[in-house]
Amino acid sequence: MPDLAVETPLPPAIVGSLSPSRAAAFKACPLLYRFRTIDRLPETPSRAAVRGTVVHAVLEQLFDLPAGERTLGAARELLPEIWQRLAADEPAIAALFDAEESGGGDGDGGADGLSAWLTSASELLGNYFALEDPSRLEPVAREQLVEVVIDGLRLRGYIDRLDENDRGELRVVDYKTGATPREAFEAKALFQMKFYALVLWRTRGVVPAMLQLVYLGNGEMLRYVPDEADLRATERKVEAIWRAIRHAEESGDWRPQRTKLCAWCSFQDLCPEFGGTPPPLPDRVGGSGELTAEDLDVSVTAP
Repeated sequence: MPDLAVETPLPPAIVGSLSPSRAAAFKACPLLYRFRTIDRLPETPSRAAVRGTVVHAVLEQLFDLPAGERTLGAARELLPEIWQRLAADEPAIAALFDAEESGGGDGDGGADGLSAWLTSASELLGNYFALEDPSRLEPVAREQLVEVVIDGLRLRGYIDRLDENDRGELRVVDYKTGATPREAFEAKALFQMKFYALVLWRTRGVVPAMLQLVYLGNGEMLRYVPDEADLRATERKVEAIWRAIRHAEESGDWRPQRTKLCAWCSFQDLCPEFGGTPPPLPDRVGGSGELTAEDLDVSVTAP
């Protein structure tokens, strides 16, 4: 008898991986993407970025408490504990306050040192409690890794919080420790959220009912209701960004793009826009100069 077995097609090979933060980095400046993702150069942590990491961790751990204990006081009590743990794990972060006695620092806290910095983080938590009552929320996920492979490209990232109501509707929540962006920059802010929504749609078959950005810097929220057309457009945009990244990899053309964001860049001394010279591209397997999927794989930490 003839063999009637049907072969199961193999999944497409993974050609690379992309996160919303790295996609945004490439859009802002291809050379920045190269320094972060290809060269993997270390970046000097800033007090503002570390404050964001600490506040995110507090809001994540807050939901480990019983609902009735999720108070502002409890959140503020978590601050020093989380800071001390982070500083112990990362010497570069602990060193942010080493120069405080001589008036050093990066302009965010200055000579006032650690105490003032923790106070500023505490104020952000107060802004959060003015916006939401966490005792009435039961997230289905926190700091959740989500990923999907589309035509060989793995899309992945970490969602700060995922809520689900009794109708199965999803709300994607992201905490930002800055202020609400001006209207001209709202689309950039929403790109990350639409990226997450795209991954959830492709993995669960459900378009999230709400995307919610919580801006703790000024105590405001930005909400957006996506639809399939939005997410298809986001998918096309992500694919276009990936094609541009592959073109840069093949051509070696990681050109810088000068913007106002350069003022916060850790790589100015290596950037041609500021008189610097980028290092040679790292050697690859076999000396071919080609990038592997691992080289291009990135993940998100939410600042």
